[in-house]
Amino acid sequence: MMIDTGTAGSLFASLQADALTSPDQLRERYPQPNPHALRKERDRLTEETRALIGCSSLVFIGSADAGGRADVTPRGGPPGFVTVLDERTLVIPDATGNKRLDTLHNVLETGRVGLLFLVPGRPTTLRVNGRACVSARPELLTRLTPVGKPPVTAIVVHVEQAYPHCPKSLMRAGAWKPEQWLPADAQPTSAEVTLAQLDLPGLTVEQIEEAERESLRSRYE
Repeated sequence: MMIDTGTAGSLFASLQADALTSPDQLRERYPQPNPHALRKERDRLTEETRALIGCSSLVFIGSADAGGRADVTPRGGPPGFVTVLDERTLVIPDATGNKRLDTLHNVLETGRVGLLFLVPGRPTTLRVNGRACVSARPELLTRLTPVGKPPVTAIVVHVEQAYPHCPKSLMRAGAWKPEQWLPADAQPTSAEVTLAQLDLPGLTVEQIEEAERESLRSRYE
């Protein structure tokens, strides 16, 4: 098949035309999973997975709105900033950010999230999926570890699936191996990316860099 490279929209349409559409079509291209890959999924947290969450300083939150538009956002804090209340319940405190509230809006609309916990420097990761809600209950918020200022709200997650994820992706990426990282000048800077995204006449990289520095100085506001 010739791939139409005229526009991004037509390229996607050409690839979508013969895309897989059923689980059977997908499965026939892959061998069956190792039984352990299925058995290790639990509907609650074990002592070990609770300890892993207690060591994690970075979690990626996957969510979607009522229309199915998906979003993934990172949340970081001191190790253990995600509080485990019991074997089926964990809580992620709100933190100072861009105030778009994309994830919180999605949780309000669909009541579901997917989480990926990472421990910097370690290949172990943990996937947690389940129902979710946004809480502003004062007695709950006071129990949480603040990330900067005290949280205004928190995402409460009812665990339905919890399972450790294979470390191969982090190992292949050399995520924690500085000797495999690209040099800093091999990529556009954050300010350069933002400038292209904003596309505002008269705005300069220097202005954005200063705004980023100021944002980091006042990151707890």
